[in-house]
Amino acid sequence: MKALLLVARALSSIFRPQFFPLVGFCVLFFCTYLSLLPWLFKGTILLLVALGTLVLPRMTIRTWRHINGLTLHHLRLRQMRFFPYLIHILFYAFTLYLLDRFHLPRYMAGILVGALMIQISCAFINLWWKISMHSAGAGGAIGALVAYSFIFFFNPLSWLCISILVSGLVGTSRMLLRQHDLWQVIAGTLLGIVCGFTGVMLP
Repeated sequence: MKALLLVARALSSIFRPQFFPLVGFCVLFFCTYLSLLPWLFKGTILLLVALGTLVLPRMTIRTWRHINGLTLHHLRLRQMRFFPYLIHILFYAFTLYLLDRFHLPRYMAGILVGALMIQISCAFINLWWKISMHSAGAGGAIGALVAYSFIFFFNPLSWLCISILVSGLVGTSRMLLRQHDLWQVIAGTLLGIVCGFTGVMLP
């Protein structure tokens, strides 16, 4: 059982929802015809996404924790999750604004739009109920993948199987760690799928 919990913790750390926007852009830039874009352009976009969705939000939340004497355990409480959500929403929105200045095609920025929709939706739901953000992030990857299969006209079956497997592993790990129950995981996954698909497909 101890080994299983270690694996669950590892999965929760590796597949954090904040990683998915950066991973999504990496997939677009290295696994599609967008790989033909100049390296300087791709590197600049990836750096902006990494700073806006990972580095700066984590630094801000860590500083806030230290100022208020909070531990990671406190952030697992529903009542303490609103500020971290708000920080991510603000940084995601600002990053999306910066990307718009690069005049990215709508379907590319859609990754961040979907991620922002997930953050806003989870923050709102969290006011009453603790939904699984990890599952929402994994579900967002599934939704975005299906949307891109329509845009690029490819068969997503193999990638879809991998994404669903990852989503299942993430949801199971959250339940094993007793961070969420089954319904919170299911709700997070479904919310993520809808937001990920809609974010990419919106005109």
